Amino acid sequence: MRMEARKLLSVLFSLCITICRHHSESSEMKVIDMLEPRDAGGMAVVLKSLLGRLRDVQDLYLTSTFRLPPKLGGVLLGLYDKQGNRKYLEIAVIGKINKVLVRYLRSDGKSHSVNLQNPALSEGHAQSLILRIGGLKQSHISLELYVNCRLAESAQGLPAFASLPSEAESVDVRTGEKSYARMQGSIESIKLALGGSLPKAGLLIDCPLQGDSALHNAVTSDVNAILGDHTKALIGQLIIFNQIMGELREDIREQTREMSLIRNTILECQVCGFHEPQSRCQPSPCYKGVACVEIMEYPGYRCGTCPEGLTGNGTHCQDIDECVVQPCSSAEKCVNTAQGFHCEPCPPGFSGPALRGVGLEFAKSHKQECVDVDECAAQIGACVPNSVCINTAGSFRCGQCNTGFVGNQTTGCFHRRTCAALGYNPCDVNGHCVMEHGGDVFCVCNIGFAGNGIICGADSDLDGYPDDALPCIDNDRHCRADNCASTPNSGQEDADGDGLGDQCDDDADGDGIKNVEDNCRLVPNKDQQNSDTDSFGDACDNCPNAPNSDQLDADGNGAGDICDNDIDGDGIPNTLDNCPKIPNPMQMDRDGDGVGDVCDNCPEINDPTQSDADNDLVGDVCDTNQDRDGDGLQDTRDNCPEVPNSSQLDSDNDGVGDECDDDDDNDGIPDTLPPGPDNCRLIPNPSQKDTDANGVGDSCESDFDNDKVDDLMDACPENSEVTMTDFRAFQTVILDPEGDAQIDPSWVVLNKGMEIIQTMNSDPGLAVGYTAFNGVEFDGTFHVNTVTDDDHVGFVFGYQDSSSFYVVMWKQTGQTYWQDVPFRATAQPGLQLKAVKSRTGPGAHLRNAMWHTGDTAGEVTLLWKDPRNVGWKDKTSYRWHLSHRPHVGYIRVKLYESTTLIADSGVVVNTLMRGGRLGVFCFSQENIIWSNLGYRCNDTVPDDYYAYQRQMSLGLGA
Repeated sequence: MRMEARKLLSVLFSLCITICRHHSESSEMKVIDMLEPRDAGGMAVVLKSLLGRLRDVQDLYLTSTFRLPPKLGGVLLGLYDKQGNRKYLEIAVIGKINKVLVRYLRSDGKSHSVNLQNPALSEGHAQSLILRIGGLKQSHISLELYVNCRLAESAQGLPAFASLPSEAESVDVRTGEKSYARMQGSIESIKLALGGSLPKAGLLIDCPLQGDSALHNAVTSDVNAILGDHTKALIGQLIIFNQIMGELREDIREQTREMSLIRNTILECQVCGFHEPQSRCQPSPCYKGVACVEIMEYPGYRCGTCPEGLTGNGTHCQDIDECVVQPCSSAEKCVNTAQGFHCEPCPPGFSGPALRGVGLEFAKSHKQECVDVDECAAQIGACVPNSVCINTAGSFRCGQCNTGFVGNQTTGCFHRRTCAALGYNPCDVNGHCVMEHGGDVFCVCNIGFAGNGIICGADSDLDGYPDDALPCIDNDRHCRADNCASTPNSGQEDADGDGLGDQCDDDADGDGIKNVEDNCRLVPNKDQQNSDTDSFGDACDNCPNAPNSDQLDADGNGAGDICDNDIDGDGIPNTLDNCPKIPNPMQMDRDGDGVGDVCDNCPEINDPTQSDADNDLVGDVCDTNQDRDGDGLQDTRDNCPEVPNSSQLDSDNDGVGDECDDDDDNDGIPDTLPPGPDNCRLIPNPSQKDTDANGVGDSCESDFDNDKVDDLMDACPENSEVTMTDFRAFQTVILDPEGDAQIDPSWVVLNKGMEIIQTMNSDPGLAVGYTAFNGVEFDGTFHVNTVTDDDHVGFVFGYQDSSSFYVVMWKQTGQTYWQDVPFRATAQPGLQLKAVKSRTGPGAHLRNAMWHTGDTAGEVTLLWKDPRNVGWKDKTSYRWHLSHRPHVGYIRVKLYESTTLIADSGVVVNTLMRGGRLGVFCFSQENIIWSNLGYRCNDTVPDDYYAYQRQMSLGLGA
């Protein structure tokens, strides 16, 4: 009865609150039709009335009726600052993931975002929407979303709104047909209602929301139910329950008596039949050293437990083999003894305490730790001063001279000639001097500037082209004025030749049809003819009669793969080609699985399915995931299985990678050891001729790797397989392949592989190049070319598979991910560096771990975060510079806005991934441009790494 009384009080209390709320909501409602045509003066009057009334009302209602095509959306209504374009309030429909996004300016001056979900927002038919914003005069506000006259979702306890300016002239109102993110469908009405009540707001779009009478009937019904038959039924059930409990207690007493009788009978039989007067423990039947106790039960004695290190029943004991649980550093190092075990000493190059013990529990809880001895840090090595010492597992090796020094391990390392030694500075005041192999000098413009280095001009969008033309004597193309100065376009594409780059030209092909409506953005086609159902018009569709939204054309012959009977152009029809997308006229197929060797991810094992669950380009049937050196290549495919070398460079094709080959060019002159070192390490030159005595042989003076590309232009001067930055061939990696939370990314590659654009609001995904690197410098400009949404953008390096890579990612604003299964993930604004080592692989766990700021056990480790907690800005270009030396674990990330360094990770040391591939990353953010991309091989360890190591050794921290 007490609970029923409480329930009655709760109902009455709710009734009182509702009556009070209804009374307060009966105030006058002011309705503004936002789609009504008005001139500038009329809009100013409306704004003045709106701003004045907002300071007095408690609730604000937005009502709208519209029709959206599937997966599309846009902005319904927004209030913006005309000066700084700040968002005071913006309400957008994001059809791709069916949510209403409310963004507003909080009272503390920060931007805040709220997602309200509904699965039916953009299904292609008419919709009605009411958004109630309550508590405008309170410390916290609430949001309620009604779709088609039903409550869809609400959010409570949100930060309060900032006060709007009193001057109407400083505020800009944009509706769905005029905003920067125009609604893609049709809008029938948009109205703002100030004050009033929810039922009144519902009348604006013909929604018959319930009033007070319905609530009164519901409360009356609850009260009658509480005071009526419910109580009587409850009492009757309690009486029946008491009777059942009594019967149950009697059954338990009877079973207890029976069990006692059986136990006594067994004991009497044992005493009568088996007790004997003589001692059963003389002589002892137990194992040596095990206690024997006489008992009244058969066989008349009981043995104790076997001694530690032995196992058995006490009568018979045998030795336990503790080595089965592998307590030692390796199985072969464990020695099992008659009672216990011990580990042999750690192998040369490793150190660790001795380990011996007895019993399985001890062996399980104690492990021999053999730690690699860092001969370089301990100065045990024999490398010459001012040179690189590279620590390896159990040993070390000597490398090149440090930055600023020339020479080798035989003659020593000496200060090299620098740009300052020239006696003058040939570079622009906004440039710097660089020296390469053989002392070659060239100039490079600083970040935020572009030109030939000798002359540099401001580069606002950081795409490598100056805002204004420069008077360069050499006519370098990078001295020409940027044809799109505010938006990165490193390829300077201009389809209609009007001098305005495609990236910022509203009509890129000049056919009179705007890009947003043109089904051929870069090919004039006023008729907009489109014979199939894809989004490409016949004039630019490489398969005009067959839908192919990806427009893939493997052989580049102008005919899309879907309608090309020889996709790879190797002369063999697709139906007969065992590698239809990769040219292989010889059709070699060693394992006979119908998949040619050139496209077979397991060419020596029959596997027609070609499954590759971890996206490492190695088929599951031959993927061992055993990688001793951690460079991303499994041992069976690694030409240096114990030395990290992701690039797998093998200059002399002897099957041994350069990193572990003492003579890379096989000319009889060792690379570093006497009688070397070889002054042309990659080109055979037994004579070692060096006319200018600069330490570089004549055979490789200006082209060290003999790839016919001058070292000054070569992205990797010591790797003949890599000459320039090129992401035209890339692997798409989807990090959340299951479910339909969002769609997959859509990648477009421009400028010969040096620019990538991603157009969709998508699941987390990567576009990863196929070139693998050891040490590398990776630069690029990214730019979010929209003011819609606020999610993640970044890049990856050290990619080995879809569960193992490093990622640099940046979130614009703080936000909790809308899928809280399998766990709640919250993102904070600010630049982050993460190491991904996922035990689950692509899916919901990894997706939420990527979104979340911080560590996620078994998935992601946060290595560094920008302490400023500042998000990226809309339509703003940022330039990043990454240095990665995987053989020592060195990582450093720098980020620039214009010419200003705005973030620096400092030295971060992590060796989870010792090399891998490069790529770009996005998560739920559309219209991202990665421009002016560039990578350059570099294994030289920077000086700040050694400074960091000295600090760590002195206990001073990083």
